[in-house]
Amino acid sequence: MKTTVETGRSLETVGLSRSFGGVHAVRDATVTFQQGKINALIGPNGSGKTTFFNCVTGMIKPDSGTVTFKGHDITRRSPHRIARAGIGRSFQLCRVFPRMTVLENLLVAVQPKGLRDLLSGARNPAEIDRARALLVRVGIDHLENSEARNLSYGQQKLLELAGVLMGDPDTIMLDEPAGGVNPALIGRIATLVQELNAEGKTFLVVEHNMELVMSLSDHVIVFDRGRPIAEGPPETVQSDPRVLEAYLGV
Repeated sequence: MKTTVETGRSLETVGLSRSFGGVHAVRDATVTFQQGKINALIGPNGSGKTTFFNCVTGMIKPDSGTVTFKGHDITRRSPHRIARAGIGRSFQLCRVFPRMTVLENLLVAVQPKGLRDLLSGARNPAEIDRARALLVRVGIDHLENSEARNLSYGQQKLLELAGVLMGDPDTIMLDEPAGGVNPALIGRIATLVQELNAEGKTFLVVEHNMELVMSLSDHVIVFDRGRPIAEGPPETVQSDPRVLEAYLGV
């Protein structure tokens, strides 16, 4: 049963722009993501989706514009301060510590000083219990003592998602969660997103798998050449002439 969540603005940008060497990766992007919903951000390759994500999460600084999260301006905050505010994210290319165990990968995600604390032997029993519960939830608890490099790419995606969940964020940003993942694990990731959303988590998902996007999302925003060109329910967006032109040139 889905938790009742007040619908509103979870995260929004106004006039967000970022250029690289004169090339506009994101241009004057004004976007509102809906709280308590599964929001998808789609667009052709090179349309600025990942750069937009990076600006929102503090990985890179925008040239202009603002990012607001639950009424607070987070535009110039560092990534760790944005994470503490309640935004967690995964990456297009999965980021795990390959020579650390699956369990250690989750524990390092919640250490105040990251890897340094973990290597010093700092282990909190409550955090270990939470990490193990999350491994059960994502379905890789049997790999707890395996080094992350020995997992399949899909399993690493599940591990990365579990790492995001260790911080218990309100809003979760996933950058191509289905990329390079076999169909069985795509189904598992989709189920997890739906379950977590039913519990009140807001999602922002960048994804190229249109079948997944249209079946999973409540609200879809389409980017082309660094700016939003259409938004709305999946069934509306997929028939929008501007979207067809951006993807198909028709």
